[in-house]
Amino acid sequence: MGYTIDIDTGGTFTDGFIVFDGEIKTVKVATTQHDLTLCFLECIRAGARAFGITTEDLLYNTDVVRFSSTIGTNTIIQRDGSKIGLIVTSGTEDLFAGNAGSENSPLVQENMVIGIDESTSFSGTLETAPDAERVLQAAQMLIDRGARCLVVALDHADSNPANEQAVRRIIKTEYPRDYLGSAPVFLASDISTRPGLQQRVNTAVINAYIHAKLARLLYKAGEDLRQREYRRTLFIAHNNGAVARVANTRAINTYNSGPAAGLLGAGDIGKTYGINNIISTDMGGTSFDIAYVSEGEPSYALEPDIEGFTCNLPMFSIRALGTGGGSIAVVSDGAVKVGPQSAGALPGPAAFNLGGRQPTVTDANLVLGVLDADFFLGGDMPLHLDKARSVINECIAEPLGLSLERAAWLIKQQVDQDLGTAIKETMTNFKDGAEPVIVAYGGAGGLHACDIAAASGIRKIIITPFSAVFSAYSSSLMNVGHLYYRRIDSPFDTTLDTEKLQLAIADMRREAERDMHGEGFLDADLHFTLQLFIHDADKDREIKLDTIIDFYQHEELFADLIRQAENAVYTHDNGSRCTLSSVACMVKASIPGYQAATLKKTDSDPATAIKSHRKLFDGENSVEVPVYDRHRLGCGNALTGPALVESDQSTLLLSPNWNMTIDQFNNSILMET
Repeated sequence: MGYTIDIDTGGTFTDGFIVFDGEIKTVKVATTQHDLTLCFLECIRAGARAFGITTEDLLYNTDVVRFSSTIGTNTIIQRDGSKIGLIVTSGTEDLFAGNAGSENSPLVQENMVIGIDESTSFSGTLETAPDAERVLQAAQMLIDRGARCLVVALDHADSNPANEQAVRRIIKTEYPRDYLGSAPVFLASDISTRPGLQQRVNTAVINAYIHAKLARLLYKAGEDLRQREYRRTLFIAHNNGAVARVANTRAINTYNSGPAAGLLGAGDIGKTYGINNIISTDMGGTSFDIAYVSEGEPSYALEPDIEGFTCNLPMFSIRALGTGGGSIAVVSDGAVKVGPQSAGALPGPAAFNLGGRQPTVTDANLVLGVLDADFFLGGDMPLHLDKARSVINECIAEPLGLSLERAAWLIKQQVDQDLGTAIKETMTNFKDGAEPVIVAYGGAGGLHACDIAAASGIRKIIITPFSAVFSAYSSSLMNVGHLYYRRIDSPFDTTLDTEKLQLAIADMRREAERDMHGEGFLDADLHFTLQLFIHDADKDREIKLDTIIDFYQHEELFADLIRQAENAVYTHDNGSRCTLSSVACMVKASIPGYQAATLKKTDSDPATAIKSHRKLFDGENSVEVPVYDRHRLGCGNALTGPALVESDQSTLLLSPNWNMTIDQFNNSILMET
């Protein structure tokens, strides 16, 4: 087997996880926000250097490249996506995806929304077909106003997309694809067939808004690989836990794909230890992402919020807080406030010496002694202590009349308390009495893990040796897959329209097989999961139920499938009035990925891994603590805080009253005493 390369771009750093024949190299490079293909390629170059080979030799011998990016997220935040023309049903023009916040410009300008006369009933019966002349007038008007793409989102097209498809056909007849002036036409029904007109409009608009920029960059990334001898597929990470080639990727599927991969990896760690309740925390340079696994199931949003817009395309649920290593600290009303503003990668923290003039969390950790100025990223990126001391003194210490060290400690304390409170809020998703374990990762995750956990009341943390590049590591566990949806809208009881459900499943199976054949897989390679979305009328909520289905080995399992779902619903809801609103089919096929090895217990004394001692300010005094080399710690080694554990990519602060043990999986298990 050849190399596998997994790359994840964050707001500050781009991480790489490269594996060959059991040997692992992890790399970090600065994210180039103006063009993410540059840091993507630089990350691969760094991986090649780590293996001591050329970039071309690495790529020629690579079996799989998987890429998760922040392109979609950045495009929405920066409001630099495509100018959209939106065609809707007359009378629904006010449902366009406008301004999600007063400080942001809308995704669709008010004069770029036009209604047309057409109608489809709730049940999907066509009542009024769109008039071709009116459709062309609307399209031409929007194009004349500067639309670079058109979105068609008609009422009840989720039940029957015929009118949306007719609108696209009319437009494409007048503006064929091979014309230079042809504008892409996106249908809401192609993106989601789930109910909710407002949510469908938002989903379709967001997909179209980020499509052009994403397509341009991802195809460029693929071409950059081909020019450097890569002969296989570039796979793009999706927010449903799978990857697919660029040609089979919708733009909205890539939103939050890196954090989604991280949640998948945290869940995999839980399975390794038989732990069903986990909180995953990802602290990078820009944000702190929280998600969870409850009773073995990852957090899932049926109507996710995408940068302020409610959508109806389900995806892993991840809460992002504006607190990371680059978060800016200020004095507000006589107290320290941290974030959500971030210095990012450029200018970055003052300690980066790239022009940053405001104090950040990274600057505070450097002043406190948590970070080593000469060993940041293994020494590849030296930090400037004098710059960090200067901005914290000027912006925090002097205004509050505090010592420099005390001011830096207040910054860190505020971060730990804020994030500990956020984790407490997340704990309401677990059953009473269930005590979750934190899986902490991200470049800054180890710096704060113990104190955040203590603030939240959680007593156990797991940190992998790949925590600094955890989303990239986690994407190495992702296989090729696609997800399909169909509307059902039938009572979920003895009157269930089983024929409609069977037809929907059969239709999704055909579509899945076609797409996976295009990905290069045979029927025997495919694994299917059905997701049933059941609306509970009594509690006015929707439930997602997952069940494995193998079309190729069990031909008569339909009754068993229904029985499983019925039992699950009635167990949870005591026979509530339920409707099967929609059904989804996930198909996956395996591709090469990381396989963890176990370690033998070491006989070495952990004291032999101490490489130095460093003074650490604890809020009152400077205390000298040992600094351990993470690479020299082996299975069975145990440490007691306070201590620092450094690798070439991350630092772990083991706080007082915490112990740490390295286990057989080379993971750090932290326990509060």
